[in-house]
Amino acid sequence: MDAASESAEGTLFILLGLTTSPGQQRPLFVLFLLLYVAGLLGNGLTVAAIRASPGLHAPMYSLLAHLSFADLCFTSVTVPKMLANLMAHDCSISLAGCLTQMYFFALGITDSCLLAAMAYDHYVAIQHPLHYATRMSRAMCTALVGLAWLVSHVHSLLRILLMACLSFCASHQVPHFFCDHQPLLRLSCSDTHHIQLLIFTKGAAVVVTPFLLILASCGAIAAAVLQLPSASGRLRAVSTCGSHLAVVSLFYGTVIAVYFQPTARYEAEQGRSATVMYTVVTPMLNPVIYSLRNRDVQGALRALLTGQRISASDS
Repeated sequence: MDAASESAEGTLFILLGLTTSPGQQRPLFVLFLLLYVAGLLGNGLTVAAIRASPGLHAPMYSLLAHLSFADLCFTSVTVPKMLANLMAHDCSISLAGCLTQMYFFALGITDSCLLAAMAYDHYVAIQHPLHYATRMSRAMCTALVGLAWLVSHVHSLLRILLMACLSFCASHQVPHFFCDHQPLLRLSCSDTHHIQLLIFTKGAAVVVTPFLLILASCGAIAAAVLQLPSASGRLRAVSTCGSHLAVVSLFYGTVIAVYFQPTARYEAEQGRSATVMYTVVTPMLNPVIYSLRNRDVQGALRALLTGQRISASDS
């Protein structure tokens, strides 16, 4: 199929994927299939265990369940198409399919907002433990979760409206395993300077703001931890915050490496490698970092897998 062909349905793009070497495609298919299944199982079981256990309906676990659900959606936007393309000869995708993929991929901003909400939850739990129930009430938790999903949907919609205005008249080969705005902007024959500026400004607002909130929370937590009289209390606090910082560093480090650079300096190979980290690896690691190190979640998972019933007093 000609990469620059036009069909009755509109513009067709060719996703070049992770590699063009036939010898590497099958091993990569097996590797990413295993990572994807591990992520689905880990996040799916986390959501199911938290929903099934009355004792895990506290705000911190509710935020974790939403993070796991967001990761399920996030990875399912790109990885199945990538796996199909690794084993298929036809790697084309329509413009409508491209924009749809970009819309749901941009919902990854939900992760950013939820990580900020979880950082605030940790801050309140450590800095104001006596007022935790009032400051992190069910209404507050619902508001934080709703805001996270609302911000990501508005961000996605605005990005799609901007990208839908572009014209493509040169090569339609996308050097990526999914439709992302950076490589598509480089393929457009439209004047993209104002779109690049708007996308960069909007993206910086929805990514940098939660990141700064997380750093502020971590700084306040560190100050509070140093004042704890108990060494075991300090150790628990450091362990909890350390897990959160590990996820935050991996997520934001790769996002910044990909998107916080001019489109003209975008490197396809570097972009693909970094994107794999936060689209496949990070969602797979989140259940391990957050769930498997938490005794309450471990107990709920065991009960779920063995068919036991857990009452609120057992969690």
